Amino acid sequence: MRIGLVVPHIFMQREILPHVIFSPADLALRLAGGLRALGAEVTLFTPGPVDTDVVNITADMSYFEQELAGRDDTYMDLLKKHPFTFVSLARQVQSELIAKAYQMANDGELDLVHIYTNEEDIALPFASLCAKPVVFTHHDPFNFLVKYKNVFPKYKSLNWISMSLAQRQGMPPDTNWVANIYHGLTDDSLAPVKNPTNDYVAYLGRIIEPKGVHLAIDAIKLYNAEHPSDTLKLRIAGKHYAGHKKDTYWQTQILPHIDDTIIFYDGFIGDSAKKREFLGNARAVIVPSLFDEPFGLINIEALACGTPVVGLDSGAIPELITDRTGKIAKKQFNSDGSLDVSATAKNLVSVLSELDTLRTECRQAYEQHYTADKMCQAHYNLYLRLLDNH
Repeated sequence: MRIGLVVPHIFMQREILPHVIFSPADLALRLAGGLRALGAEVTLFTPGPVDTDVVNITADMSYFEQELAGRDDTYMDLLKKHPFTFVSLARQVQSELIAKAYQMANDGELDLVHIYTNEEDIALPFASLCAKPVVFTHHDPFNFLVKYKNVFPKYKSLNWISMSLAQRQGMPPDTNWVANIYHGLTDDSLAPVKNPTNDYVAYLGRIIEPKGVHLAIDAIKLYNAEHPSDTLKLRIAGKHYAGHKKDTYWQTQILPHIDDTIIFYDGFIGDSAKKREFLGNARAVIVPSLFDEPFGLINIEALACGTPVVGLDSGAIPELITDRTGKIAKKQFNSDGSLDVSATAKNLVSVLSELDTLRTECRQAYEQHYTADKMCQAHYNLYLRLLDNH
């Protein structure tokens, strides 16, 4: 079985990945390696070279790099300063990769093409021209951005994989779902720590308003006011976007609360061992997302470390977290439909107060449902079924 795995996001190159939060990259690399271990011949299509043992076909980045050199910018500089220019150049690269994969399939060099990231809208109208099966995975809610929600329903008859049942709510009810496959981690990347300190709540991820980091701050302050004998810290780790697209969320809603007494900022944690210590020592990992999370990799990273999750009832979070692996708080809304921040923070405090989850059960849930082996085997089985039906 010869699989073309297409990951055309411009971040997907060795030069950029260590400096960004881009979980689809890690997932794609795990998938490629896992499929190869199962006996598939995998060709990974990426803008630039990545660290992988499978065949890696890359795009011609020379014109993009010439543009960067002429401006004396890095990729991330251009993205911050001129996002439209960046996206325009990126889509040229993405189109080249998708066309190459479809051509190889038509030439008999691939048996199936899997378009794996959020640039698949380029691949949709041309999928019918590919002689071999094409399957799609999308890593955002399907109705999250205008450019996606206006086009995806037009191609509902193509082969779609969801990463949670909750993610399917953004597509028409008669969408051709060929599988629901949860993400998975490698067994040795994250694990429980011995004797966790248990004195803080951890937030890990992008520091943007839809992720609700400000709610985590409000909840911890309120918790400490109500529980003076059990002071909890909040440690925040991840990337903020000050200076990017005029984003002021970090400067106005997060930074003023960083006091290094109760609220801490640990910066960007890219190292797996450091991530394990950060998540594994926490009493809970808080996931206060305000948008419909299609999955939320942090949920299973926490479970792998044996740490329960406290989250909001957004998207897939209640699907992944049970009463034995964490607690779910309800979002509250005002009469005009806006979020009632105070009431929602109080709901988070309530579930934090009720947290009695066993760490061993968190790890067991991870091992039963969310390992890379299970993710890769599910994809392998799906590919076989699609090829049998083709």
